Amino acid sequence: MLIVSSLFFAQQPASTPTKPPPDSQAQPQSPQPTTPQEKPAEQPGTATPPEKGAAAESAKLPGIPKDPKAYAWNMLKTGAAGNRTATRANAIRVLGLIPKNARAQQMAEKALKDGKPEVRSAAATALGRMQARSSIPKLKDALADDEPAVVLSAAHALDLLHDASAFEVYYEILTGQRKTSKGLIATQVAVLKDPKKLAMLGFEEGIGFVPFAGMGWEAYRRLTKVDPSPVRAAAAVVLAKDPDPGSGNAIGDAATDDKNWLVRSAALEALAKREDPSLLQPAELAMSDETEAVKFTAAATVLHLLDVRAALKGGKKGM
Repeated sequence: MLIVSSLFFAQQPASTPTKPPPDSQAQPQSPQPTTPQEKPAEQPGTATPPEKGAAAESAKLPGIPKDPKAYAWNMLKTGAAGNRTATRANAIRVLGLIPKNARAQQMAEKALKDGKPEVRSAAATALGRMQARSSIPKLKDALADDEPAVVLSAAHALDLLHDASAFEVYYEILTGQRKTSKGLIATQVAVLKDPKKLAMLGFEEGIGFVPFAGMGWEAYRRLTKVDPSPVRAAAAVVLAKDPDPGSGNAIGDAATDDKNWLVRSAALEALAKREDPSLLQPAELAMSDETEAVKFTAAATVLHLLDVRAALKGGKKGM
């Protein structure tokens, strides 16, 4: 018995010291539970559905702002008030992708009074593309601008709006003669008769391929020597009219993944013209593009597709 009892008491001290070490190790680990670590790991997994899926919830994707509409408007507003001429011109030009939107129209009309002709030209272009018929009087006033680029853009806009005032400008460009008492000043006519200067008018400061779209692509190709990107960009614009969903996905891929900024920008314009809200996600992602012209185009495309989606759901287009 003495031997058994001595063995029993000898084991108790040995067992008690072994308990504190595990307890002391468990205490530092308790403030770092595994569940908070698992939740962040699950969020990216659940937030990465197929990127081009129509049913994807874009708000959960990394790289997309929580409020894409407010983010897009703020981007364009900031750009339109920027110090750089090119920045203002780019921000104003893309407003043409947002038709039937009072806010976009007001911004473009205001830019018609900008101190730089590049911005005024971009404003006229935007008003024509957005079909702002109530802006026709302001566009007619722009025909008296001292800069040929502004006059051409205003004439092209009026032509898009089916206003006969545009014919007077094109008549003078073709014949060199005034059709009415009002006409271009002599220096403007000289510029418009120079093919090289005429071709360059549509490309200065990112204004766009206006007013001679088809001629513009060819002129741009020649000016940049051998560059297939304008042809691919033109293809993206044409595919905007193709009802095949595969074409829509291809345009969406080009808007975010193509290496050439010109193609990305053209693809985004095609997404806007396609008016398919299920393709909103690529445009939202493109708002973080490194190229200013691309991200502005993406912002305008987002705003238009959101308007389209609201209209399809029974909402009202506009602000």
